[in-house]
Amino acid sequence: MTFWIVLLLLLAVVSPLVWLIPSRGQRGRMELRLAARRMGMSMQLSRQDWPHWLVREPPTACAQYHRPRLRGREAWCYWQSEPGIWLNQWREPCEDAAVLAHLSGLPGDVYKVEASSQMIALCWGERGTAEDLQRIADTLKALA
Repeated sequence: MTFWIVLLLLLAVVSPLVWLIPSRGQRGRMELRLAARRMGMSMQLSRQDWPHWLVREPPTACAQYHRPRLRGREAWCYWQSEPGIWLNQWREPCEDAAVLAHLSGLPGDVYKVEASSQMIALCWGERGTAEDLQRIADTLKALA
């Protein structure tokens, strides 16, 4: 009887530690983020204000991958309203053929690509694979 009481007490002490073990999805996101760092990109979780006209509502806190950009280039921002359809803030489709060629190769869960005078950033849902991450890295490098 004493053995069972000691075993139950031991399990009661150890069971909360199981909550600290990351889930399979969390481990996958961590691996993607480490691979992105090795590719030269930086990542941060950022709160975004999304346009009201997006078909699917992205999460308020989203993973933003970014890298430095050459100075002197013009700033722009496009949202992916549906997979493959990139719109600016006035809901006009992307007309720059060079930019659109790069944006069309991005995964469907990329919500936004924004280029400022200092950096280029991309908001991604992180539901992809290492191949998707490679396409994102290539796109950011080409547009930087």
